Amino acid sequence: MLLALAAASVMTGCGGGESDGLNALNSREVRLPDDKVILAETAVRPEELAKGLMYRESLAANRGMLFFHTSESFNPYWMKNCKIALDMIWMDQGRHIVEIAANVPPCPPEAENCPSYGGHERAMYVLELGAGQAAKHGLKKGQIIDF
Repeated sequence: MLLALAAASVMTGCGGGESDGLNALNSREVRLPDDKVILAETAVRPEELAKGLMYRESLAANRGMLFFHTSESFNPYWMKNCKIALDMIWMDQGRHIVEIAANVPPCPPEAENCPSYGGHERAMYVLELGAGQAAKHGLKKGQIIDF
């Protein structure tokens, strides 16, 4: 049990509750470099960071989840218990994109070990969007995301 809790605090998941809707009280507007505004649920507390978008059946094109880490570090993410494919965008403290993992597939439910993605560059924030949204909005390393 202790090992599972330790793993959950190191590896953050695809996040979120079992509802398709986002909690407006825990969300904020995120402006992409092409001026598209996304409403992103925020994950700040350790349990929110670990849960992420787990169990969600869908994610609208204008929705996402924004993860806030306490400092810049290497933050790999995984897709355990995630039912939808995602784009993951890592940003440094200045909100510059430092890494993108596009079209990340869900981990099969029967899998014992899910692969991790990203975490190769120091990042403080991670934005998760539905698969294909990073390409649709032309996201690239070095661009700034405003929130």
